[in-house]
Amino acid sequence: MTVTKQSLSACTSILVGKKASLDGSVYIGRNEDAKSAWPKHMCVHPRQEFTSEQVFTSKDNGFSMPLPKVAYKYTATPEWTDEFGLFEEDGINEFGVAMSATESAYANSEVLSCDPLVANGIGEEAMVTVVLPYIKTAREGVLRLGQIVSDYGASEANGILFADDQEAWYLEIGSGHHWVAQRIPDDAYAVVANQLAIEEIDFADTKNFLTSAGIQAFVEANQLNPSLDGTFNFRKIFGTQTLSDQIYSTPRVWYGQKYLTPSVEQDPMSLELPFIRKPDRKLGLDDLSYVLGSHYQNTPYDPLNSKDPLLKKKFRPISLAKTQESHILQLRSDLSQDIKGIHWLALGVTAQSVFVPFFTGANDVHPAYKVGKATYEPDSAYWIYKQAGILVDAHYQAFAKELSDLQTELMVSFKTAVRKVVAAVKAGEFDGDLADFLTTESIKLQDLGLKKYQALSASLITQATDMSPLNFKTDANL
Repeated sequence: MTVTKQSLSACTSILVGKKASLDGSVYIGRNEDAKSAWPKHMCVHPRQEFTSEQVFTSKDNGFSMPLPKVAYKYTATPEWTDEFGLFEEDGINEFGVAMSATESAYANSEVLSCDPLVANGIGEEAMVTVVLPYIKTAREGVLRLGQIVSDYGASEANGILFADDQEAWYLEIGSGHHWVAQRIPDDAYAVVANQLAIEEIDFADTKNFLTSAGIQAFVEANQLNPSLDGTFNFRKIFGTQTLSDQIYSTPRVWYGQKYLTPSVEQDPMSLELPFIRKPDRKLGLDDLSYVLGSHYQNTPYDPLNSKDPLLKKKFRPISLAKTQESHILQLRSDLSQDIKGIHWLALGVTAQSVFVPFFTGANDVHPAYKVGKATYEPDSAYWIYKQAGILVDAHYQAFAKELSDLQTELMVSFKTAVRKVVAAVKAGEFDGDLADFLTTESIKLQDLGLKKYQALSASLITQATDMSPLNFKTDANL
């Protein structure tokens, strides 16, 4: 089978502050959307200490830079092949810092004519690999990546998510060398969908905003600010406001905000949807899971259930067939370093998969998460989840409830298991090494999800045998 280079991820992201969540967790999450049959693996990179400086060179575009001698342990979800680069995308390191990269976007032509993107600058493919193993806080992550963009240039306009157990940050690259980052207020959330989203920058408030050096002077010197009153709105200066945005991007933000803040009425095609929004209720894992797996449910725009043939195809949904994986990275400040981070991973299409918890103090993953190529393989975790979704697609109205019931059953099992593991660790009621215990428990949960989805596929295949268009009501006596 011929394979081709990974395209930019057309993703949807969500960030939640600690006072906006049920249990004080900080959350970041994202769907990685690129190709409908392009497997992801999961791995745990061990801590490494080298005697000499290491050099990273990208197979994607030749970006190269030296790396520190010490690389911290971290989880990641790389591509099934590194032929075109790593694309590690998301993970949590040994210090409880989470990173997700990237939310692809476009910068406008005026800005790019003044500071073009750099062909061999840093891009999505390299970001997690050269940043996450070398930071101890979310803010450090922003500063490290920002400095790399300033020094080496960026090959793409992108958004990058960072979190630790105290705060979440969102960084946006708007040109070859300029970027901004905003701390998500503790009592708020943000939903982002393939647009530069950060709005007004308060340059005096360095607790909540960080930027590239000289960005104000750059904008002023090149006469890029369209504001009549001089307000520095990054979205308006660096971003795009097009019909494509109104069809492809803003409706996803609208739906996320509609679900999390239903008290506010908004237009799905509005180009003025706020970056930061306060929820109408405290948010939990189920809320993030719902948003990342959503497809405009209970609106005329739902491609699965709407009866309007035009509206059901009008907007690009959040969850779609090209989702390779979806992740929710959870950080809790009330737990010890080994269990404060949980890497919830749903392989394949979010709406049809399930978020499986992985304790980031663990050292290894289930064997099925390490395999899977571009052609279907029955032993691959990616393909096991993907297969079930494909079977449901073929007879959605008949099979959707069976899938939904299993997703609910598994989430109850996973949450119960997480509570038991946390209680055992707090009480010291486990045998042997803590990392080994967390590894065993994480793999058990991954195995449970795989076995349940394999059983689901077996059930759906069996039922589908009687749904052929060649079927006919036959006489049992003949």
